[in-house]
Amino acid sequence: MHTPHIGTSRRTLLTLIGASLVAGPLVATQTATAAPVGLDDPAKKEIAMKLVSSAENSSLDWKAQYKYIEDIGDGRGYTAGIIGFCSGTHDMLDLVELYTQRKPGNVLAKYLPALREVDGSDSHEGLDPGFPADWRRAAQDSAFQQAQNNERDRVYFNPAVGQGKSDGIGALGQFTYYDAIVMHGDGGDSTSFSNIRRRALAKAKPPAQGGDEVTYLNAFLDARVWAMKQEEAHSDTTRVDTEQRVFVRNRNLNLNTPLDWKVYGDSYHIG
Repeated sequence: MHTPHIGTSRRTLLTLIGASLVAGPLVATQTATAAPVGLDDPAKKEIAMKLVSSAENSSLDWKAQYKYIEDIGDGRGYTAGIIGFCSGTHDMLDLVELYTQRKPGNVLAKYLPALREVDGSDSHEGLDPGFPADWRRAAQDSAFQQAQNNERDRVYFNPAVGQGKSDGIGALGQFTYYDAIVMHGDGGDSTSFSNIRRRALAKAKPPAQGGDEVTYLNAFLDARVWAMKQEEAHSDTTRVDTEQRVFVRNRNLNLNTPLDWKVYGDSYHIG
């Protein structure tokens, strides 16, 4: 017996029903993953590390900075490691204490009494002459590298990303927070991260409060530049002017590659 053809309208209806059954879950999945990626996404975090390293160390190779140590004459004693831990600002002491908890008897453990004494000053007393060389030796130890990563995240990266998400800003905004907290810390002084943010909030609302993201980020960067100019050692503002403002101007709020920027006149690229 000849099988009748399905009428066009019926075939179309069946196709539409089938498509809707398939499309339902797909649409839900697409909606669920549509949220912007934060700076804590591994690929974005790698970009953040390179951006900071370009400003702090004139290199994109941030992992080469575990061994970095020098006194840059900014009143904070020795500056060292992947994020510029300082002997005068407590974060270096915290780092060496963590390393020593995990690996007692390490090459830096003997400097803990001196680090406690010089905390809050630019003094090298008890650290010279051996501390820089021993820091570089310790930096070859994966346990010390991991301690640097953990302290960077605990003190700087996680608070910046968390505050950025609360304010409703994307990966770029979270990075502007991170770079600010790396340089200025989050103490009680007028140039600390929290007070930079407070100055910005007086000028513009973040997206979480119904504001425009670009307008708010420009207000934050204005406040950041003000803070940098309060201190001679930080008065070169190119890490804002020819890096972060470039990304804001391009409305690259998710910090998508490729990225091109300059710091201190040097050009950098991430493809």
